[in-house]
Amino acid sequence: MNAKAMIEIVVGILVIAGTVMTLISSLGIIRLPDVYNRAHASTKSATLGILCILLGAFLYFFFTHGVSSIRLLLAIVFVFLTAPVAGHIIIRSAHRAKVKLADISVQDDLQDYLDTQTNEENDKKPS
Repeated sequence: MNAKAMIEIVVGILVIAGTVMTLISSLGIIRLPDVYNRAHASTKSATLGILCILLGAFLYFFFTHGVSSIRLLLAIVFVFLTAPVAGHIIIRSAHRAKVKLADISVQDDLQDYLDTQTNEENDKKPS
């Protein structure tokens, strides 16, 4: 087995793994009960899926054609940095808009944190 065949196998595994992660993410968006779980599914597995696919494309072009694509590297960095932040902002704004948790949710840690912040702010206000 030569190096080109091994690179193609690695690239194929990365692309298939990315596709499976993205499929799982789309199923999670459809099946999960509330906006918090859906945002978690979309940001975690879709980000990993896209990163695997882009990394597979980068490795393929780098090793088979000798082309180092800065656009693919920038896309990997951009997706890696922005998708989790966007998911966090969506969840935070949904919580501030008082979107209800699913019935199967056990605990709301963010509400406890916001309650302590509000109490500290109220204590600092002059009477």
